[in-house]
Amino acid sequence: QVHLVESGGGLVQAGNSLKLSCAASGGPLSDYIMAWFRQPPGKEREWVALISWRGDTTDDWGSVKGRFTISRDNAKNAVYLQMNSLKPEDTAPYYCAGTRQLAGAPPFREVDFGSWGQGTQVTVSA
Repeated sequence: QVHLVESGGGLVQAGNSLKLSCAASGGPLSDYIMAWFRQPPGKEREWVALISWRGDTTDDWGSVKGRFTISRDNAKNAVYLQMNSLKPEDTAPYYCAGTRQLAGAPPFREVDFGSWGQGTQVTVSA
């Protein structure tokens, strides 16, 4: 079991960028497929991006297509989410999640992941 802690959230103006970090402890992150989720106000938790054990990424999906990039550094036991061209609609707490095994296809769901961070708040002003 791995413990995940997100950081890097904050308040930014629309059009600007922000980079989130997810630090892992209690296990090698290389054993986990990692993902970022978010939960905008009044909505269910939404999958944003995915990265495999080997670094293959799925981050061009839906509303974040062309704007967000997921990456990982297994040596540092960390996962990142680079967010560019931020919009007010991106405002949400963002969560890092991990799973050793994953079946199916995007979009992924909260129940597909067993390890979760506590979230970091991203707020984008108009």
